[in-house]
Amino acid sequence: MTVAQVSAGSVLVRAALMVFAAMTLIVIGDAAGKTMSGGGQSPVFVAWSRFAVAAVLLYPLFRPTRAEWRQFRDWRVLLRGGLITCAICLVLTALRTEPIANVFGGFFVGPVIAYILSSVLLKERVSLARSLLLGLGFLGVLLVVKPGFGASIGMGFAVLAGCFHGCYLVANRWLSGTYRARFLLYSQLVIGAVALMPPGLAGLPATPDPALLALIGVSALGSAFGNYLLTAVNRTAPASVVAPLVYSQLISATVVGYLVFGDWPDAAALTGLAIILASGLATLWLVGRGR
Repeated sequence: MTVAQVSAGSVLVRAALMVFAAMTLIVIGDAAGKTMSGGGQSPVFVAWSRFAVAAVLLYPLFRPTRAEWRQFRDWRVLLRGGLITCAICLVLTALRTEPIANVFGGFFVGPVIAYILSSVLLKERVSLARSLLLGLGFLGVLLVVKPGFGASIGMGFAVLAGCFHGCYLVANRWLSGTYRARFLLYSQLVIGAVALMPPGLAGLPATPDPALLALIGVSALGSAFGNYLLTAVNRTAPASVVAPLVYSQLISATVVGYLVFGDWPDAAALTGLAIILASGLATLWLVGRGR
């Protein structure tokens, strides 16, 4: 094994660990959001509170420079912020009625979208083997979503959220060499907080209880730090490499869904989740071998 192969392998392992940590944090944040929406809060309010609280709490750490505040006028920054805002609103809407593992199963149409767009728009290398494995993963998504066979509106929201998130992954890679990771994260928090402010403020309880405030904090910080790690890893790994690593979120979603909500996927959904995860791991193996 050459020095270059060892170096590439270590970068891949580091990327895998960072993405798994990011996905777990995001799942924990979404579990808190599901708890809030299940308690009667609107998904839009949950999304707005996530963006707004994270923007306030992380300002001392991620404070943009004067030049970076002017960069909010860049339409690419606004587009990226809009993509993640839509994705989070949709996934929280899906979580209101669906088990968390099933939602993330449907959400995993995102890596397929990211893989296709990164090859078309960013000219990143693709291979037949990896394309076939992503196709297999998409079949797993179909088993979870069950289109035409008991599919629900909630799962439709999950798939649509995945489409927006796939575009967001590509936008991350597109801008990662232009802006620092901290600015990219903070910009999406500010954009989401401002865009959702009117309906968010309308849903603000007159006297929020401590439990709700704690859930808002977990939702905001879990999502914020998870997305920061995801943004950081995009600086060293292409979107076509990061995309299959995101499949590790299925493990976290299944475990958290069972421990927190007592949800366990049915046989078809569990089979689909296993296929999606196997496809992602096999793709990761191919990437490690330079294919």
